[in-house]
Amino acid sequence: MTSRWWFFSALAALAVALLPFLLLSLAAMLTYPTLPSLEILTDYRPNIPLRVYSAEGTLIGEFGKERRVLVKIGDVPDLMKKAILAAEDERFYEHGGVDYIGVLRAALSNFTSGGVKQGASTITMQVARNFFLTKEKTLSRKFNEMMLAFKIEHNLSKDEIFELYVNQIYLGQRAYGFTTAAQIYFGKPLNQLSAAETAMLAGLPKAPSTYNPVANPKRAKLRQMYVLRRMHELGFIDDTTFEAAQIEPIIAKRNSHEFAVKADYLSEMVRQVMYDRFQEEAYTQGFSVYTTIRLLDQKAAYESLRKGVIDYDRRHGYRGPEGYINLKNNQSEEFLEEALQEVQDNDDLLPAVVQSASPKSITAYIKGGQIATITGEGLKFAQQTLGEKLSQNQRIRVGSLIRLQQDAKGDWQIAQLPQVESSFVSDNPRDGAIYSLVGGFDFNHNQFNHVTQAWRQPGSSFKPFIYSAALENGFTPASIINDAPLVIESIETGNEPWYPKNYDDKFEGPMRMRQGLIKSKNLVSIRILQAIGPVYARDYITKFGFDKEKHGAYLTMALGAGSVTPMQMLGAYSVFANGGYKITPYFIQRIEDAQGKILEQAGPVKAGMDAERVIDVRNAFTMVSMMQDVVRHGTGIRAMELGRMDLAGKTGTTSDSLDAWFCGFQPTLVAISWIGFDNPRSLGDRETGGGAALPMWMGYMGKALAGVPEAVYTMPDNMVAARINDSGRRDPNGNRMEYFYKEFLPPEQSVIIDPASSPVETTSEPLF
Repeated sequence: MTSRWWFFSALAALAVALLPFLLLSLAAMLTYPTLPSLEILTDYRPNIPLRVYSAEGTLIGEFGKERRVLVKIGDVPDLMKKAILAAEDERFYEHGGVDYIGVLRAALSNFTSGGVKQGASTITMQVARNFFLTKEKTLSRKFNEMMLAFKIEHNLSKDEIFELYVNQIYLGQRAYGFTTAAQIYFGKPLNQLSAAETAMLAGLPKAPSTYNPVANPKRAKLRQMYVLRRMHELGFIDDTTFEAAQIEPIIAKRNSHEFAVKADYLSEMVRQVMYDRFQEEAYTQGFSVYTTIRLLDQKAAYESLRKGVIDYDRRHGYRGPEGYINLKNNQSEEFLEEALQEVQDNDDLLPAVVQSASPKSITAYIKGGQIATITGEGLKFAQQTLGEKLSQNQRIRVGSLIRLQQDAKGDWQIAQLPQVESSFVSDNPRDGAIYSLVGGFDFNHNQFNHVTQAWRQPGSSFKPFIYSAALENGFTPASIINDAPLVIESIETGNEPWYPKNYDDKFEGPMRMRQGLIKSKNLVSIRILQAIGPVYARDYITKFGFDKEKHGAYLTMALGAGSVTPMQMLGAYSVFANGGYKITPYFIQRIEDAQGKILEQAGPVKAGMDAERVIDVRNAFTMVSMMQDVVRHGTGIRAMELGRMDLAGKTGTTSDSLDAWFCGFQPTLVAISWIGFDNPRSLGDRETGGGAALPMWMGYMGKALAGVPEAVYTMPDNMVAARINDSGRRDPNGNRMEYFYKEFLPPEQSVIIDPASSPVETTSEPLF
């Protein structure tokens, strides 16, 4: 009886002991069939961002919530694999999906702490959670996670699981996967990371925000040291590597959006095109857009525009500090860095807080941790704000928020954010491929694209199109036009009389049409427009791509009073540069899907092939010849510093200097530069196209044309080169050579158009 009682007691105890395992087995049997399909893993198609590339195939832009570059497990460096294993799952290649020792350890810790605070997730379990489950710490979620881990291990190899983990895991800064994180944090591919950098990345999965080396460098260092110790303990790195890695300084990139060149405005144009076509899928399906942008050209354009704008801004004086930060109670690095977090970076114009200030020296803390001392020439720009006479808001003092910039020698100088805006764009005039595009001084500060969206008056840069129209009406470069005062009364609107003037307020009397363009004489242009008729001219300019409704058929059109965009000017000047053909500037070469299949390929029309001829080749040649003289002898003469004889172009300065332009070219390259304020106001009495816009154009052209042979313009058929004298008459002994259409070859006695019969002429013409 006693033995039977012990038998049943033992049996009952065994049943009680086995009950949890039986229940667990039953739960597993019931749960396993309900687990989700693994198709998402076996046919892995993660969200891959839209990527924008230069013509050379270099990444210049990216759009999407998840930044990810896929990598095969065989291409992951062995050191990176070992660092991940050391940090996350050292027995990954040994267990079947669940590390039971780790589970028991976590369970004990959670039981004694009275809550679910510690997990024991293997790499396989993390893959299960990342793809199928939430991150909440509940027992039911953990159980499902384990069941999924078993299923994954049963269907995928270890390397396949590891590859999914390496590509899918979130690592902060919008980076998904270790390949992307290496580029974002260190600007390197995985195979170029040091042991210290590798350990830093391997420590991120546990808590990407907490151990982010950009946001929390100190915590990131502690986590990195833990990973290095584990790697050393497991024999993954030797003593020498371990010791060197511990003391290696980690320099994480603070700007995770840096690309090979600054092309934000162009990238945004691509994004708009892709969104219009694919909607939200544009950001997730891994499309690649290859643009026409050339790296050297884009870099040259960006740098030239920045320099031109900053130079203009410095000519007009320092406006004072941007703000003030109270440093009386705290000047620690943590406090200063926190105070500067909300201040936007602006490329090389770095925000800084003044820590000490005197008329001879300033010390400032620069965002990011550097301390700068500014003396001598570096103070010159803001010298007047270092005295005691100005109000506290106007002068530089301790706590002032300022901008600093390094000069060519590496010395610090005081700078400021410009208020003026600018744009630059260039293309190949043969087919319209855009080589560079900068829509403003700083995209982060102002997303308005001044190349495509800014409708501005072109001023004198519009005159070549009026002159071109005149050539089709019998004018020649030798035609004599009177540069004399003119009073125009508007008989239609009853407006006050108009007294047009030249920029210099001087009149030089009768001159050849070529001279009128070289010197940009307003009265010459007005008289030419009078002769050919504003209505005819308005119709004619549409050949170049201008909108008729943006240009009134009035005499003010001769001075560029209509509205254009820099992109329109690019296409229009390309007509002159390519010999008379209409081309459409374009910026997308091709679009590819995630598998590299070409979805769309550009098929631009080309000058001399399938492009439409819109002006006579003789007209184009003559206009190029005259605009070459603008550069050689006229308002664009500063461009001769480039040492090239094949450059042509035209300056543009509007009334009251609201806008300044330079539009110029040679046969293989057209470039347009503009500068002005978004809310139009004068750039300054002495600010002209030749002084404010031309330097940007020169800075670009000097680099873009380096090594490009000089072009020679060949006179077309049905033209005659004849000698003329200063009066524009044909003269075998004349000291000037001029070009004429055969049918418009002037007699030896040239006809004088609009002779100066009186000091001031009065005419009645509609103005507006």
